[in-house]
Amino acid sequence: MDTSLTPEQDGIRRALRDLLDRRCGPAELRAALDTPSGHDPALWTALAGHLGLPGLALPEAYGGVGCSVTELALACEETGRALAPSPLTATAVLAAPLIAALGTPAQRKDLLPRLASGALTAALVVDGPALATALALTGDNGGDWAGGGRAGGVQARRDGDGWRLYGQAGQVLDGHSAGLLVVAAHTGGYTRPRTLLFLVPGDAAGVSRARQTAVDATRPQGRVCLRDVGARLLGEEGADVPGALAQTGDRAAAVLACEAVGAAGRALELTVEHVGRREQFGRPIGSFQAVKHRLADVYVEVQAARSAAYYAAWAAAHGERAGGLALAQALRALRTAAAEAIQFHGGLGFTWEHEAHLYFKRAAGDELLLGPVHRLRAHAAGAARLLEASGTREVLV
Repeated sequence: MDTSLTPEQDGIRRALRDLLDRRCGPAELRAALDTPSGHDPALWTALAGHLGLPGLALPEAYGGVGCSVTELALACEETGRALAPSPLTATAVLAAPLIAALGTPAQRKDLLPRLASGALTAALVVDGPALATALALTGDNGGDWAGGGRAGGVQARRDGDGWRLYGQAGQVLDGHSAGLLVVAAHTGGYTRPRTLLFLVPGDAAGVSRARQTAVDATRPQGRVCLRDVGARLLGEEGADVPGALAQTGDRAAAVLACEAVGAAGRALELTVEHVGRREQFGRPIGSFQAVKHRLADVYVEVQAARSAAYYAAWAAAHGERAGGLALAQALRALRTAAAEAIQFHGGLGFTWEHEAHLYFKRAAGDELLLGPVHRLRAHAAGAARLLEASGTREVLV
């Protein structure tokens, strides 16, 4: 693995940071959060139309840029640094890869160019608490997380040559505003249970949506209710949906690990700037040895998480899987950096007007949605067969 950035990768990062510094400062961020969608359409137009972020990891044949997931991860490190609210994660990280992996040629030709251009946004409709399981990040996704034929979740039934969906899912990333819904639904009843993915226009008859309050307002979420809604099957019935979700989950984990590292790095920057200005006993508090030691520990943790995230992004582009473990390390680094930011900012860090609480909420929200950290690590260790039971002992293999 070559850890140096190519000129193209460095150019993407520089252009994106410059744009976000101009268009997504603290005032612009707060204004976007108060809109019905939870993001600024003008910023999304700039990210999609000027920089091509939604199509960064999509093939050129479908209107994408043709880069790998590595470039998308590096771009998301910058959006994480600014906590930029946008449909990028839901559209480019979760929904588009599933359509590319499972969609029929006609579905790819119809949907991917519009997703790549940003003209169409999409959301993966999975109930929030089940998202990490659906993506095989915290457990096997072959179970009944999509509904299980019981009350709750989303169920699908045949209707002639088509399908009808009934149910609801809450805490769906951009579920309240996405133009296209990729719905995970349970079908087959108890005799042949399975999970399939369906395509539903956001404005289809029988669909009702509402934005929900979330811990992290910079990652808008909504409730999606489906009442006898007509839907198209994504791909073919015999497709390996759990396998596609697991592959997408590992890629998403690598991307979101980079995003979390960007947020952690920025939280640390804000803290270092503050302790360099704040004075006690006639000197900056950053000159005190105890403060230096604590911030040095945070720096080491953030840099270690960045190395793991970069490796996971590189591995995802080369057919290897390391996303879950990198995400666990990045989420822990973000939680540590955000907590120390609030601690060192003192009373200022608890105020609504300061940025520190936004990074702390991003850490808490991501762990609720994609973790927790200990389950990410446990599943990664189990998948790698790092620890195996031998009698009453556990031995390294």
